[in-house]
Amino acid sequence: MQTPVEIDFQGMEAGSDVRAAIDKQVAALEERFGRITAARVVLKAPGGHHRTGGLYEINIHLVLPDGRAVNIDRTPQNDERHADLNYALNDAFKRARRQLQDQVRKLQGQVKQHEGPPIGTVAELDPLGEFGFIETDDGREIYFHRNSVLNGDFADLAIGVRVTFAEEKGDKGPQASTVKPMGKHGLKA
Repeated sequence: MQTPVEIDFQGMEAGSDVRAAIDKQVAALEERFGRITAARVVLKAPGGHHRTGGLYEINIHLVLPDGRAVNIDRTPQNDERHADLNYALNDAFKRARRQLQDQVRKLQGQVKQHEGPPIGTVAELDPLGEFGFIETDDGREIYFHRNSVLNGDFADLAIGVRVTFAEEKGDKGPQASTVKPMGKHGLKA
């Protein structure tokens, strides 16, 4: 690392063994994930706080190239293991490793994109108001019953209305187990 790690000791003495442990943790992060341009670690000693009494609080701020940053600033409140400084340090850096791993995956384009539910158009409605059919984007027809429409909105459906649905296999072919009308301009309601 080009810049030394900035360590802020609050309410405790600056021990050389703690400095060495932090430097080692940051070096391991940099070796595994690449260049870290700046690092700041804040160690807060246990105090009389009613929320964190007896627990160390450790905040980590890492700056990566291209202006990206990783911030670890949450200490589990009711975890007595954080009364041990070594455990608290290891736990904070474990969370930093996880966030750095996520940042690297984003940079490399390896983050999964979760698709939403399929979208279709109401193609046909039973005149008695008991069932209907949804036409999917690939031209298939999916049966649905009035009880499949969420919030009892079957009466509000009309031919041409865009809906999201969950498809399942029925006795006579594909059917929708849940149907949800989309809002204005095709946005989810």
